[in-house]
Amino acid sequence: MPLKRDEKGGGTNADQSISNLYCSYCYENGEFIWKGNDVHAFQDFCKNKMIEGGHSRFISWLFTRGMKRLGRWK
Repeated sequence: MPLKRDEKGGGTNADQSISNLYCSYCYENGEFIWKGNDVHAFQDFCKNKMIEGGHSRFISWLFTRGMKRLGRWK
Protein backbone atom coordinates (compact mmCIF):
# COMPACT_ATOMS: atom_id res chain seq x y z
CA MET A 1 0.00 0.00 0.00
CA PRO A 2 1.30 3.47 -0.71
CA LEU A 3 2.36 4.93 2.63
CA LYS A 4 0.58 8.21 1.96
CA ARG A 5 -2.69 6.25 1.76
CA ASP A 6 -2.04 4.27 4.93
CA GLU A 7 -4.44 5.61 7.57
CA LYS A 8 -1.81 4.94 10.23
CA GLY A 9 1.00 6.57 8.25
CA GLY A 10 3.00 3.32 8.08
CA GLY A 11 3.81 0.30 10.15
CA THR A 12 5.52 0.52 13.51
CA ASN A 13 9.13 -0.27 14.36
CA ALA A 14 10.11 -2.10 17.55
CA ASP A 15 10.48 1.25 19.35
CA GLN A 16 6.93 2.18 18.23
CA SER A 17 8.18 4.82 15.77
CA ILE A 18 6.51 4.89 12.35
CA SER A 19 8.26 2.90 9.64
CA ASN A 20 8.97 4.85 6.47
CA LEU A 21 9.49 1.61 4.51
CA TYR A 22 6.51 -0.62 5.29
CA CYS A 23 2.76 -0.03 5.68
CA SER A 24 0.62 -0.91 8.68
CA TYR A 25 -0.80 -3.95 6.87
CA CYS A 26 2.58 -5.67 6.70
CA TYR A 27 4.76 -4.32 9.53
CA GLU A 28 3.89 -3.94 13.21
CA ASN A 29 6.04 -3.70 16.35
CA GLY A 30 9.21 -4.31 14.35
CA GLU A 31 7.94 -7.55 12.83
CA PHE A 32 6.37 -8.50 9.54
CA ILE A 33 2.74 -9.54 9.91
CA TRP A 34 2.89 -11.83 6.88
CA LYS A 35 4.90 -14.84 8.05
CA GLY A 36 5.14 -16.62 4.71
CA ASN A 37 8.16 -16.66 2.41
CA ASP A 38 6.29 -16.43 -0.91
CA VAL A 39 6.29 -12.92 -2.36
CA HIS A 40 3.62 -13.84 -4.92
CA ALA A 41 1.19 -14.98 -2.22
CA PHE A 42 1.93 -11.77 -0.33
CA GLN A 43 1.29 -9.70 -3.46
CA ASP A 44 -2.10 -11.40 -3.87
CA PHE A 45 -2.92 -10.72 -0.21
CA CYS A 46 -2.01 -7.04 -0.60
CA LYS A 47 -3.91 -6.65 -3.87
CA ASN A 48 -7.03 -8.02 -2.20
CA LYS A 49 -6.60 -5.67 0.78
CA MET A 50 -6.26 -2.71 -1.56
CA ILE A 51 -9.35 -3.74 -3.54
CA GLU A 52 -11.29 -4.09 -0.27
CA GLY A 53 -10.13 -0.58 0.58
CA GLY A 54 -11.62 0.84 -2.61
CA HIS A 55 -8.68 0.75 -5.04
CA SER A 56 -9.25 -0.56 -8.55
CA ARG A 57 -7.77 -3.89 -9.63
CA PHE A 58 -5.38 -2.08 -11.96
CA ILE A 59 -4.08 0.29 -9.26
CA SER A 60 -3.77 -2.64 -6.84
CA TRP A 61 -1.68 -4.54 -9.37
CA LEU A 62 0.39 -1.46 -10.17
CA PHE A 63 1.28 -0.72 -6.55
CA THR A 64 2.13 -4.34 -5.68
CA ARG A 65 4.19 -5.30 -8.71
CA GLY A 66 7.41 -3.86 -7.26
CA MET A 67 7.18 -5.67 -3.92
CA LYS A 68 9.78 -8.25 -4.88
CA ARG A 69 12.36 -5.44 -4.87
CA LEU A 70 11.72 -4.52 -1.22
CA GLY A 71 14.49 -5.33 1.24
CA ARG A 72 12.38 -7.97 2.92
CA TRP A 73 12.28 -10.17 -0.17
CA LYS A 74 15.93 -9.88 -1.23
